[in-house]
Amino acid sequence: MRVLHVIKGLGPGGAERLVVSLAAVANPAAVHYEVAYLLERKQHLVAELEALDVKCHRLAGRGGMTDHRWPGRLRALARGFDVVHFHSPAVAAVARPVLRAQRARPVLVSTEHNLWGSHGVVTRTANALTLPLDRVRWAVSREVVASEWSPWRAKTEVLVHGVPLAPLVARRAERTAARARQGWDDDHIVVVIVANLRANKDYPTLFAAAAQACAEEERLRFVSVGQGPLEAELRAGLLAYNLGERVVMLGYQADPAAVVVGADVFTLSSRHEGLPISLLEAMALGVPPVVTRVGGNMEVVTNDVDGLLVPPGDPAALAGAYLRLARSAPDRARLAAAAGHRVEHFDIARTARIVEARYAGLLIA
Repeated sequence: MRVLHVIKGLGPGGAERLVVSLAAVANPAAVHYEVAYLLERKQHLVAELEALDVKCHRLAGRGGMTDHRWPGRLRALARGFDVVHFHSPAVAAVARPVLRAQRARPVLVSTEHNLWGSHGVVTRTANALTLPLDRVRWAVSREVVASEWSPWRAKTEVLVHGVPLAPLVARRAERTAARARQGWDDDHIVVVIVANLRANKDYPTLFAAAAQACAEEERLRFVSVGQGPLEAELRAGLLAYNLGERVVMLGYQADPAAVVVGADVFTLSSRHEGLPISLLEAMALGVPPVVTRVGGNMEVVTNDVDGLLVPPGDPAALAGAYLRLARSAPDRARLAAAAGHRVEHFDIARTARIVEARYAGLLIA
């Protein structure tokens, strides 16, 4: 089967990382993957895909979505594929009618990675109107399904994705080297967040919580991995807390796992989530999570069993969770062990076999 994944960009996001992970564990006897994307400025993962022999096609110029040529280019490219799998509602809403108008029509499939409320009104409306053109529609969590307009919920299947489990588990041995590379002392309690610098990740709440926790626990250190449109604003806001080197924003890292594996705690302060891949990766690396009680976080983490859940937008609750784990090595060890066990249910290889079987079923139906 020839399958074309179509996504807005190939930057360092969760949906983009899932496309790479699926390609890495694909059964070459069953499926051949290629990827089409639009955004010139988001090509971070192209080299990684090409190293997996996955050809990448950039459809648009600097204008991205506003480049009027990309739908025609996609139509011409798609003629050579059995299945077109969308990973962006904005792109899918434009592309579905274009591809369905062809005489030789590929099967259309889509995955909803984020809550519908995270998209603009135009995107949500256009996506909803064109969804019936898909043969299969997946969502990465029950929360994503619940966010859809009611007519489409019953027709959306939850397909929990995952991470390449074995390679991440093997990297736990890198912990000591990772801490040395970052300059973290043995007695530092390091909290790491991996999240793009966007409003829904709610970095202001994280910074406020970090300031509260650092005031009470000298050993705490906070490290952010991620890039995004709010970088300048967030860096300016962080300066106001005068925390110096105790809260560091590393920016984009090509290999975030190389930072996370050295941490003592992983965190997300998000206002909403689909199913955060960074959370699953941290658990596979053996790092206990402190995350907000939103979206797919609640489908992965059970409070005080394999991590801690706190309300969104509550700096005091976040700070309390950081302080608890900073002051209790046994709690950190217990939650880390349970997180490692829990994430065994989120191996991307399992997802890949499900996806490949479903593609095959669609083509013979």
